[in-house]
This record gives sequence, structure tokens and C-alpha cells, in this order.
Amino acid sequence: MTGTRAYLDWNAGAPLRPEARAALLAALEIAGNPSSVHAEGRAARTLVERARAQVAEALGVGAGRVVFTSGASEAAALGLAGRELVGAGIEHDCVAEWIDPVLPVDRHGRVTVTDPGRTALQAANSETGVLQETPPGLGFVDAVQVAGKLPYAFEWSGAAMAIVSAHKLGGPKGVGALLLAPGAEPSRLVRGGGQEEGLRAGTENVPGIAGFGAACAAAVAEVADGTWERVAALRNNMEAALEAGAQATIFVGKDVARLPNTSCIVVPGWKGETQVMQMDLAGFAISAGSACSSGKVRASRVLRAMGLSGEAAGSAIRVSLGPATSEAEVFAFVAAWEKCHRRMRRGAAAAA
Repeated sequence: MTGTRAYLDWNAGAPLRPEARAALLAALEIAGNPSSVHAEGRAARTLVERARAQVAEALGVGAGRVVFTSGASEAAALGLAGRELVGAGIEHDCVAEWIDPVLPVDRHGRVTVTDPGRTALQAANSETGVLQETPPGLGFVDAVQVAGKLPYAFEWSGAAMAIVSAHKLGGPKGVGALLLAPGAEPSRLVRGGGQEEGLRAGTENVPGIAGFGAACAAAVAEVADGTWERVAALRNNMEAALEAGAQATIFVGKDVARLPNTSCIVVPGWKGETQVMQMDLAGFAISAGSACSSGKVRASRVLRAMGLSGEAAGSAIRVSLGPATSEAEVFAFVAAWEKCHRRMRRGAAAAA
């Protein structure tokens, strides 16, 4: 643990990688605007294009097909505005705002795709970690959670567009990208300049982009060296310990393919928001769903779409680990969670 706290909310945002921090700080020293033709401007442009090449190599896409944005939400809007795509009720809010949520899901949250070209699909659900089958030719893929945790190559996927976010894989907050297949034509939402091949006006966030590129390069190296396999083993050990100590606990998606780091844990009758507060006081950062819905006390619409009751969906927490998570942190969390669980059961029994 770091001090008296343990960070177990990597799906909300990964800690800034040292490589990303170094690249970001170095870029802050460059005064030039990357659209300027003088030496200082060319230096800034070099950093942007170097990062573009790093992102492209890490995610399996041509460098000229990477459009930098202020984050995945803007990238989703850029790719989805003006298009009539369908999806399921488990998509992230930034995608759900733009699609018709008509596709069914099974009890594990897996989507049935019948018309790939007209479908938007989250490759890995941010709340449950459940992985989707991504048929070739999808109209749009949300690759935010899978990028940097599992092997991912955009061009191999055959999708028309995909979105990624820097801070989910250890880059700085406030920068993301839309990946485009040849022939894909996104909307031009931010107009006024010729940046990003005319697709996204505005002076580029050079430090953020530089950090994004460095983070992508480091993340793909971790995937290749098996780092996330160790994380998966740690997650599985955590779930086994929690299951042994707390009956009637549901681990959503446990029986299907998931992200290696994610546990969605449901104890019906024990509100997720209560668990988050109790764990925060005990020194552990977890969440009760997507971080983009923080502050909203409501049952997870993802879990409701999967068929869970309102009570169960409101009793979910998400614990998401990362390469820096230690075994000591995980089992300290298990002990703290079980202590609160026992207290909750005693209170429920006394009230009955």
C-alpha cells in the first residue's frame, strides 16, 4: 500500500506512468505552436507526430488514421454524430448518448450483433470487465478499457472507427483519440482550423499528446511481457478469498471472458455507495460503477440491462487492479471488506 491507502480503481483512471510524466514535462518546455512553421513550432509538431506514431504502433493502426481529441467522450461524439448506429443498454454513457439501444444482451452482458456495420460495441465493459465478441466490420468500437490491458490491433478488427483514452492506460487526463479505417468519415464537430487533417480544430494539447504516446508505448510492452497475467491471478485470488468469507456474493461475469483486472461484486441489500464510502474510510479507493456517473446515486443501468434486479444493481461495486497493485494491498482490502460485510449482516439480522 502507498502510505495508508490503496488505489483499486484503475478502470476509472490509471496512475500516471513515469514514461508519460517525463514526456509531458519535457513537452511543457516547448513554446511553439505545432501549426507554426518556425523552429519552435516545428519542434512542437515533431512531438505531436512522434506521439501519433507511438499510438498508432501500439494500437495497430496507420499513423495517419489517428485523430487526437480531448478524451474518449469527444472522440465518441466525433465518430458517432450524424450516424444511425444501434447498440445495447450496457454501453458507456459517452456512446449511449448517440445510439439506439435496441440490441439484447445475455445474463453475462454479452451482446448479440446482427448487423455489424450499423453497430456500436464496447469491446470490454467498464463496470463488469466482460469482453465482447467483436465481429469484423463493426461501425464503431469503444476500445477504451481493452487498450493497454489486452492485445488490440484496430486494423485487424476490421472496424470503421474506435475510441481510446490516455488516462485509462497511464497517460495524462484530458486527451484521447479516434481511430479511423480508410474511407471512414467522422463529423467535424469542432471547426475553425485545419488541425488533425481538418477533423478537429484547435491547437493541439502538445504535453498531453506527448504523454499519451509515451503511455501507449509502455502499455503495449506490459501486455507483451505478461504483466496483466499476474494481475489476473491476483484478481482471481481476491475473488476466491471474498467468496470464501461472504456467502450470497455475486461476481458478475466470472464465468465468461473478462478483463484481467476487473471484479464486479454484488451483495444484494448492501448498497454499493455505502460500500464505497466504507472502503474509502478504510483506505481503499473503489467505485460503484462507471466513474463518469460519479455523484449520481442510482442503480447500474448496465446491470439492469443484464437482468439483475434493482436491489442487486444498486448493490454493486467495482474493484479494478493494475500492474502496481500488490498482494498485500489486495488482501488488506479483503480483510477490510469482510469486516464491513460482517457488520452489515449483524445490523440486518438485528433489524429483522
